[in-house]
Amino acid sequence: MYGWIWQHLPGPLLFRILTATAVAIGVFFLLMEVVFPWVETLMPYGDVSVGEAG
Repeated sequence: MYGWIWQHLPGPLLFRILTATAVAIGVFFLLMEVVFPWVETLMPYGDVSVGEAG
């Protein structure tokens, strides 16, 4: 899959590296800002309470 993506990126090697880096950074920020906060609301471990044993 990565080979297919790499072959379809246009331009010389330096431009391919910059484009692949920009896409990876974009996907990272999309996950951090949109996907992970949405998934967090679906997770059951948000209701954690710590108290004294007794």
